Amino acid sequence: MGASSRPKQLSGMQKQVLALYRDFLRAARIKSPEERHRIESIVSTEFRNNSKQVDRKNFLLIEHLLRRGKKQLDQLKSPDTVGLSSLNVVVSQTK
Repeated sequence: MGASSRPKQLSGMQKQVLALYRDFLRAARIKSPEERHRIESIVSTEFRNNSKQVDRKNFLLIEHLLRRGKKQLDQLKSPDTVGLSSLNVVVSQTK
């Protein structure tokens, strides 16, 4: 199979993560230009770090991060919220 082969289908969880990422970027659009840039930077960095640090088979942690992210997104969407301070997540590397 070469370049013409079909791309791999995303799992339901992968789709949820990508949808959450897109929702954060959409929510950033309603903030001031400076805050929008800051939010996009934080979100991009955190999602990238989690993609490298979190084991893809650690479904419990991924579900926890998704729930936490949705709560933070809801807060960000609030007109009373000016910006995002951080999405820091510490991932334990125990096996």
